[in-house]
Amino acid sequence: MKKIGAYIGVFLSLFIIACEGPQGPPGFDGFDGEDGIDGSIFEAEAFEINVDMTLNSDTNTYEYLATNYSNGITVLESDVVLIYRLEEVDNGVDIWRQLPQPIITENGTSFYNFDFTAGDYSIYLEPEFDANLVPIDLTDNQWFRIVIIPAKILNSSNLDKTNLSSLLQNIGIEENEIEKFELK
Repeated sequence: MKKIGAYIGVFLSLFIIACEGPQGPPGFDGFDGEDGIDGSIFEAEAFEINVDMTLNSDTNTYEYLATNYSNGITVLESDVVLIYRLEEVDNGVDIWRQLPQPIITENGTSFYNFDFTAGDYSIYLEPEFDANLVPIDLTDNQWFRIVIIPAKILNSSNLDKTNLSSLLQNIGIEENEIEKFELK
């Protein structure tokens, strides 16, 4: 029985070693990867701004218009920009809410909202009533956190965009790395 097992082992070894045929045709060329900008194409960025929003009487909104991103951050057309508003500070802990965000006042409902392109972004407070009746504490000294995430990261994972702390942890940004800008 041992000899049969040995013969089978030798036969299989020779068969496996001998299984080499002519080289097949070359495969198709793959797609080129994206070129990075200073190696940072897959890096997320975050920064905070403190602003006083200004009234645009033509649109009945308060606005903050940024003509570029802070600190030379490059935003690609495919990147996703998320903006959060500092709602309150509770026992030393910042409470951030993702925009768009409704605010209910005695005059009615207002909405914080935003838009962005690769070159600029805007933050709005859009009341459903006369903008002159918006309390100043909703327009002045407002802190916003802007988070820029490459679409490939956002689409390739199950990130909870509503939980800012979890989001920052998952994209590798530490709280102490976030720059703060006073833009009043």
